[in-house]
Amino acid sequence: MVAVAFFVDFIAVGFFFYSYGVFFKAIAEEFGDSRFGVSIGIMLTQIAGALVAPLIGQALDRYPLRNVQVIGALLMGTGFIGLGFVETQLQFYLVLGLFIGCGAGAMGQLATSKLVANWFMKKRGTALGIAATGISASGVVMPAISAWIILTYGWREGFLIYGIITLVVVVPLVSKFVISRPEDVGLLPDGAPKGTVMPPASPPAKVREFLGNSNFWALVTVIGLLFCVQSGTLIHLVPRITDTGVSLSAASLVMSVTAAFGIAGKLIYGALVDRWDVRRALWLGIAFQVAGQLVMLFMPGYYHFMFGAALFGFGMGGVVPMQGAAVGAAFGRESFGRVLGAMRLPMVFLQILGTPFAGWVYDSTGSYDPAFQVFLGVYVLAAIAVLSIKVRTRSSG
Repeated sequence: MVAVAFFVDFIAVGFFFYSYGVFFKAIAEEFGDSRFGVSIGIMLTQIAGALVAPLIGQALDRYPLRNVQVIGALLMGTGFIGLGFVETQLQFYLVLGLFIGCGAGAMGQLATSKLVANWFMKKRGTALGIAATGISASGVVMPAISAWIILTYGWREGFLIYGIITLVVVVPLVSKFVISRPEDVGLLPDGAPKGTVMPPASPPAKVREFLGNSNFWALVTVIGLLFCVQSGTLIHLVPRITDTGVSLSAASLVMSVTAAFGIAGKLIYGALVDRWDVRRALWLGIAFQVAGQLVMLFMPGYYHFMFGAALFGFGMGGVVPMQGAAVGAAFGRESFGRVLGAMRLPMVFLQILGTPFAGWVYDSTGSYDPAFQVFLGVYVLAAIAVLSIKVRTRSSG
């Protein structure tokens, strides 16, 4: 199941999120050359995903995961194809929100995290980290591919290709291979042999129970703030570099390096939260992100920027497995989907701010620097908020 989750995350998150920054300037030129306007597209995608996330989370806890993920893949594939044919900015926004945002929520990280959490207990953080590397693996290869498609054919053709791949490859794969729980095929979590006495499953938490849990709101605050900065950084990474005169192909290489170090981060931090207090792992991840941002801000030059992006990518990589491990430890696998889904809605109010803020700052000042100086302050707030998390992830069930 980890391999299936890896591949689905590769498509669901990597195809769009890591490629959007490469498509950014081409889309801006098509619809009025406003970076704020293109940034709004990401914001609408995140809002749509957050609005449906509680419903998706409940569906993931109640129905076979393959059914939910197939619906998501159909929506996302249709959305990619729709982006190839939009003629106005309003149509562009509608397709992003209704198809990409909702489809990615049902197909991608929320569903794959639930799938992995169902199959692993003792090494949940490690398994989540390995599965989440699918996102970063896509980020290693897709920026260069996207840049080549845009330069050779055009941005519309790129989205058409992604849509066809999603419909032709992902839908059959999910239909055939996704199994919700090991018990459905006579197995046990963590590959335990038959006859092993497993700890009794906790009953699914009711909404009022996890909404009244301080860990829920602490994680919403910390992860929301981090996603805010990470989204703004990744989406504007390629435009930021090409503004200095670097070619689109060379800029896409920096995005690939960021994603490659994100793979290392997911694996290392995923293993760490199986052994460490999650707060220590989060602080370490924040420290690496801040170091990377400082290098990108204050050390000019292409290779310095690449080095800073690598540090940032390594720190960023651990956030997804750390979130999943903390939720699993605090609320159990029976409630994993609905808790993670419920977190998305309040978290989005923080998450959506970073990308349009950076775009607005650039349109207003002609520079990204003021936006990223503000982002440094956001990291301080996130580091302080980590103190509020009271959950042990080591050896959690």
